Amino acid sequence: RLHGAPVTIQFVTNTTKECKRDLLERLTKLGFDIAENEIFTSLTAARNLLEQKEVRPLLLVDDKALSDFTGIATDDPNAVVVGLAPEHFHYEMMNKAFR
Repeated sequence: RLHGAPVTIQFVTNTTKECKRDLLERLTKLGFDIAENEIFTSLTAARNLLEQKEVRPLLLVDDKALSDFTGIATDDPNAVVVGLAPEHFHYEMMNKAFR
């Protein structure tokens, strides 16, 4: 019914563990008829900010979330994006992030 109504629909989540494509697949399996552009995540917000500020991030996010940052330059980072990614929280990576 919402798709037939004169409103904009957005599915909003604060997950940082998976990309929008994976979320779309999961929601579709649950019976939701939605498009990927109807999903807004904290990673979407982070990407928008990175593009707006024109910075190059060190991405401390789960590997399954990296595809949401395709096309973002990450060479010689001057910013850090932190998500739920315990496998990346180790001494070497923390030193890199702080530098």
